[in-house]
Amino acid sequence: MESLTRFEQHGPIARLTLTRPNKRNALKRETLEQLHEHLRSLAAAIEPRVLVLAAEGDVFCAGMDLGEMQQRANSPDSFAEWQKDSEVYCDVLAQLYSLSIPTVAAVSGPALAGGVGLVLACDLVIASNRAYFMLPEPMRGITAAMVTPLLLHRVGPGPAASLLLSGEKWSAERGLQIGLCHDVVAPERFQERLDALTQAMLSGSREALAITKRHLDQMVGGRMLQLLRESMTVSAEARQTADAREGLQAFLEKRKPAWQP
Repeated sequence: MESLTRFEQHGPIARLTLTRPNKRNALKRETLEQLHEHLRSLAAAIEPRVLVLAAEGDVFCAGMDLGEMQQRANSPDSFAEWQKDSEVYCDVLAQLYSLSIPTVAAVSGPALAGGVGLVLACDLVIASNRAYFMLPEPMRGITAAMVTPLLLHRVGPGPAASLLLSGEKWSAERGLQIGLCHDVVAPERFQERLDALTQAMLSGSREALAITKRHLDQMVGGRMLQLLRESMTVSAEARQTADAREGLQAFLEKRKPAWQP
């Protein structure tokens, strides 16, 4: 099996890294399965007290692998394949969100589509000032359904609607203004700031931090995992439409899509 991720542990700090920089860290099903396995093991471990989610290369994550999506579209069991992809992605988001230890997304470059979901499932987000955030799904004829509940939780309905419906790029600075990320630093200071934040969290009690995370979730309704599961079906169904097939084909052919009336 090709290694598309890397898990490391340095004392109490765990680090999970996307390692497919030549493909802009696009998420194949295999990538998600590897993330799922790492997170499952991490949830049962005692030693790690903070998780850092990071990526190699200039792009944090470009979202789902569009070549693999095209294969799904051409499959005779396309809906079953879409459903499986959605389930695995949903599992990863739910695992990240519900880990008992604090999680930090170290966003050193652009995060798009499903990559934004990985970022938002983490507790805290540090972004390089070279990073930006973008949800281009409508331009592909699909929706960012599973990103939506996490985005609403983080920034509220107004900013969420803007990012979801416009498909515009949001700079890291704009993300900071609305709460999508929590700190923006120059690349040369990125690791220094990340180290300072992880050390600050390590000064707290593991049990107290776990209780705080559970309490935060309860205070906003405690329904995130349910909302992710509900959104999973919306995501799979959206990929079955004629516009979804046209949007994907147009992107791969580098042309403007011809949408249905």
